[in-house]
Amino acid sequence: MRLKRTVFVLSSCLFGFVRVGAAMPATDPCSLPQSLQREVASKYPGARLLTLQDLAEDDKDLFQKDHGHRCPGLVSVDFYGDGKPTFALVLVANTGAKVDAELVVAHEVNQKWELALFDKADSSKPVVWGQGPGEYQDVYGDKKLRATKPVIVFCGYNAWAILYAWTGSRVDKIWLRD
Repeated sequence: MRLKRTVFVLSSCLFGFVRVGAAMPATDPCSLPQSLQREVASKYPGARLLTLQDLAEDDKDLFQKDHGHRCPGLVSVDFYGDGKPTFALVLVANTGAKVDAELVVAHEVNQKWELALFDKADSSKPVVWGQGPGEYQDVYGDKKLRATKPVIVFCGYNAWAILYAWTGSRVDKIWLRD
């Protein structure tokens, strides 16, 4: 009798764990640390992160082909090379008939978020991703950029792409596609 009760209790617990585990949502690739969420909401009221659902089907397919199910509006990248939490965000806000998108870089320094607006795009839904250090050439063949730290790419599919790199004292950029 005691053995039956123990088996029943253990199987009930196991079933309960399975149910709880199955009911828990998958990790959202577009989630920010809470402190950064508060900072973004304060400095960019009404703006939100771009998600896969925001993209046109062709753009969604292109993004997922290269980046899987990552968030098209968020990438964690050691842009400044200091190992501190740094995120590139694509924030979107509906302003009447058009959608404005802004590339914002959030860098945590001394437990405070520093937000910097890098770029804006009108009427498109650009995506963002990171790439490793290396040598990059602009679309015109005029400029080379040697990045010693990871870079950020801001891209409006089938239109344009801009690469941003930290030089140690400032942000430099080149057009990869125009």
